[in-house]
Amino acid sequence: MRETFNKELSLLTESTIRMVSLVREMVQKATQALVEQDVALAQQVIAQDREVDELEVQIESDAVALIARQQPVGADLRFIFTVIKALTDLERAGDYATHVAEDAAILAKEPPLKNYITLPRMGLNLVAMLDLLAKALAERDLSVAKDVLARDDEIDGLYEEVTRELLTYMLEDPRTITKALTLMRVARSYERLGDHLENVSERIVFWLTGRTEKRPEEPTTPL
Repeated sequence: MRETFNKELSLLTESTIRMVSLVREMVQKATQALVEQDVALAQQVIAQDREVDELEVQIESDAVALIARQQPVGADLRFIFTVIKALTDLERAGDYATHVAEDAAILAKEPPLKNYITLPRMGLNLVAMLDLLAKALAERDLSVAKDVLARDDEIDGLYEEVTRELLTYMLEDPRTITKALTLMRVARSYERLGDHLENVSERIVFWLTGRTEKRPEEPTTPL
């Protein structure tokens, strides 16, 4: 009985990591599409969003069925609820990666406002956060899960930096307003994506420790 349950838990872990990996691929591709002005690559990301949505439904169904069959307790029950709650954040992360891809397709129609430096750094940090989440899930590693929180702080700092820079562009040259606002939207999508990954990290910490370590919300620069 326990052996069967452990196998089902392992399958649930694998499915969740697959969803994390899919979102990672979307973020990486969306960032590449932005930098390289690659509309075809952006369209690939947009198409993958449906795959994320379908995976969310499948994993949630499997998790609920597992609870009904096995009636888990303790850390096992915390893990299953961690997965169920994390699914929503991962699905929203996929949505924000899609928003980046959509804006990348729009921006690709004209020459870039500037060389992209800060925005790709945000994308790379998000990819790193998703790698850490996959590792934390696979290895049940508390320290790795907490590393994600530090990465999100960096994302927030980069968001503030790029917002200030784009505001300067708009003030100095009103002709840049439309393009700068689109880039602000990209930065905001990255920032919100990071918040959802932070939520997943906090849920993993709860699974592994039984303690909630929710950090206080920090104000962000308004758009």
